[in-house]
Amino acid sequence: MVSETAQDEDEPYKLVSMRVCSETGEKPEANITLSIDGKEQKAQAQGGGQVDAAFKAIESIIESDSILQLYSVNNITSGTDAQGEVTVRLKKNGRIVNGQGADTDIVVASAKAYLNALGKLSVSETRAHPQRGL
Repeated sequence: MVSETAQDEDEPYKLVSMRVCSETGEKPEANITLSIDGKEQKAQAQGGGQVDAAFKAIESIIESDSILQLYSVNNITSGTDAQGEVTVRLKKNGRIVNGQGADTDIVVASAKAYLNALGKLSVSETRAHPQRGL
């Protein structure tokens, strides 16, 4: 189970649970449960790695059709139980957003970052551009 305290309460997509399985010689698989507007939705997907499988499972629920432009991992703390911070950059219809997520499990941090970026993409595009005033 994923702790909800680390996620912003204003985010439209919340990671409820995630199970990712990776085995030598087998394709990694992710089972994801998201809360969207208080309603739980589940998905399963396979990918080229654990993070890829998690992103594909999330995308199968949200169907954003966004393009992943950047995936970056940095450590916040040190040691074998280090907390990692993931940044993702997504692009959709010319709009680019960054999302961040942190956790001791880098796959969980990755899912949180992806959901954070998707939440930003879901914000109404009618909002005024801060530099153009449109």
